[in-house]
Amino acid sequence: MGTLVAAGACSHILMAPQGVEARASRIVAGIREVGHRLLAKQPDLVVVVSSDHMFNLNLSLQPPFVVGVADAYRPFGDMDIPQDPRPGHRAFAEAFVAHAAARGFDLAKAEELRPDHGVALPMLFIDPERRIPIVPLLVNINMDPVPTAARCHALGGVLRETIDKHRPAQERVAVLATGGLSHWLNVPRHGEVSEAFDRGVLASFERGQPEGLTHLSPAQIVEQGGNGGLEIVNWLIAAGAAPGWKGETVYYEPMPEWFTGMGGMELHA
Repeated sequence: MGTLVAAGACSHILMAPQGVEARASRIVAGIREVGHRLLAKQPDLVVVVSSDHMFNLNLSLQPPFVVGVADAYRPFGDMDIPQDPRPGHRAFAEAFVAHAAARGFDLAKAEELRPDHGVALPMLFIDPERRIPIVPLLVNINMDPVPTAARCHALGGVLRETIDKHRPAQERVAVLATGGLSHWLNVPRHGEVSEAFDRGVLASFERGQPEGLTHLSPAQIVEQGGNGGLEIVNWLIAAGAAPGWKGETVYYEPMPEWFTGMGGMELHA
């Protein structure tokens, strides 16, 4: 059996630091610290859970969940992210898809996925030398109906079962959820950030009770945290893979200048 050795979460955008230099510096340092803590556990691979920003999943294809099953991934290059390829982990991805199917989750597979900033930007700071293989898991929060918080938390449990029951002994796995926190984009409340929502989400993880968020419907999340706030379901996948683990907030900065509540944390047993 494999072992989940690390789990964490962080926001996945960076914008111009002009005028917000101190906060921007703390955010970059925070992302690096989340990554430092994950990589200190010496994982053999990182499952990176993110939304897609209409680069791979668009109106022509709208699955709720997509798993990359390639041997390598070349970033899409948005946000000026270098398009240097990063190794994948096909064997783990295929095992996850197979076990999920047995547990009632029909996950779409992607051989030619090109990660956008949701996956590529955090990994650029966490593993700049591109040594650790990744398995992208995309959650389609742009579709209707949106995968619910409860469904995503349950999928995290299936991910954990894959690690525990269907992977080789000694394999060490980390899970990194990306996205959030609150943000409203291209809607009437465009640019707003809800510090109250963000701190409530972080507090739920810190108490080791993130499942309390699973009762929120997509509409409730949008009302409280914005349409971009739906990305907390990615964090719930990580939590579902690490039941009982408590969160430690590494950084939090409300950043209306970047249209986003920026946060990151480590989960630990």
